[in-house]
Amino acid sequence: MKAKDFCLPDGTYLLNHSVGRPLKTAEQAFKQSFLSPWQQGDSEPWQDWLSNIDAFTDALANLFNTDAKLFCPQVNLSSALTKIMMSHPRFTQGCKILMSEQDFPSMGFALQKSLPSNSEIVYIPRELDITNTDVWASYLTSDIDAVFVSHVYSNTGQSAPLQSIVDNARKLDIFSIVDVAQSAGILPLDLTQLSPSFLTGSSVKWLCSGPGAAYLWVNEDILDQCQPKDVGWFSHSNPFEFDIHAFNYHESALKFWGGTPSIAPFALAAHAINYFASLKPGELLAHNRMLQNQLIDALPDAVVSPKQEEKRSGTVILNFSDNTAMLDNLRKHTIAADCRSHGIRISPHIYNTEQDIHAVISAIKHDK
Repeated sequence: MKAKDFCLPDGTYLLNHSVGRPLKTAEQAFKQSFLSPWQQGDSEPWQDWLSNIDAFTDALANLFNTDAKLFCPQVNLSSALTKIMMSHPRFTQGCKILMSEQDFPSMGFALQKSLPSNSEIVYIPRELDITNTDVWASYLTSDIDAVFVSHVYSNTGQSAPLQSIVDNARKLDIFSIVDVAQSAGILPLDLTQLSPSFLTGSSVKWLCSGPGAAYLWVNEDILDQCQPKDVGWFSHSNPFEFDIHAFNYHESALKFWGGTPSIAPFALAAHAINYFASLKPGELLAHNRMLQNQLIDALPDAVVSPKQEEKRSGTVILNFSDNTAMLDNLRKHTIAADCRSHGIRISPHIYNTEQDIHAVISAIKHDK
């Protein structure tokens, strides 16, 4: 029973696609790793603080089956994407980028403003099925320099066929940039097997880590080719050399880091990510699918997100004749959900129970 491990509100919380609930141990872990060296230490706490960054990248490496040196902490995904676009020769002299109109707008904004003026963004129309490998293959033409793909699309509850997209892109010498903001922790992903060019992600949703603990991963095959422009002393091979005339990129993905880093979000995140990495492989997904199936079986006509498990995200989307009224009804029953363009989003986490799903079904059927 994992619910005992988390700080849960009264009622039923199903907003895990937005913000995951914190671990009960998070406060004590944060005090030990961040506050105590500051409050009780007899010297400046940077050495202790920076150990949190090592713990964070180690936890990510464990979660995604890759090398910790390929991760760099970031404040958010938009900033990480901007840094990517300003780092590699392929992007700095005009290029053509493929993405979907269903992608989170912030990522489009970052691309629009960070690419050279003679670049082009090609959009897969929002009405096309991005779970279909043939759709992606038809747009992955030889003139594309990079494809940006979200593992999960938050407004539709769809997951993209990542391995097929990345493999097809590689055959055509197209860079792949994968966004796992909505999938990290819930949909298993092995970076050694997938091997995209870049990956960006965050920790606030299924990893229950709070905002501010984003990350950038760089494929080892192209790491040496990357020369980020947005740098600072922590991008340096020796941040404490203090020679203003001599900058040398860090040999790891930390070359993307920048100036004086934030520590607190990563101290929280390292603790939470280690918790999820310690679960049995596939345990969270299996639990999510079990609760999703109960919801889908009870309300099949309302489900507008994929019913096929291989095309699903961690979210079920329900559409009604009046979604605003239905959302108000759920809130009256102390059920926390939200609504986007396609309907009401319901996202069961490891700490949600069958009783939570029964409460949703009961509230909906009673209102109908």
